[in-house]
Amino acid sequence: MQQISPSQFQDWVQQVSPLGTPLVLDVRETWECQLASIAPSACEVQIMPMQTVPARLFELDKSRPIACLCHHGGRSMQVAAFLEHHGFEHITNISGGINAWSSQVDASIPVY
Repeated sequence: MQQISPSQFQDWVQQVSPLGTPLVLDVRETWECQLASIAPSACEVQIMPMQTVPARLFELDKSRPIACLCHHGGRSMQVAAFLEHHGFEHITNISGGINAWSSQVDASIPVY
């Protein structure tokens, strides 16, 4: 599984765009997403709390580039590994999560 930092995210989007519109799969709880969220351009964001991923796996396109995001990167890494195990081809984990995104990309995103 590929790991990228939030500061590498835009480069990743450009790299994978020929494969399809990239998706940020935010696996945090809904209340966490309400506190702090990202809205990157040229990318779709889908909120799917970690515990719902197995039941909602059918909603995701296996060939689409997906970057998993959580608070600090641990949950998203587990989900990324799960997706790879289930045949997803282009999976990336955003290391450091939304917390690192706030410090590396957009300081207006609240830290919690």
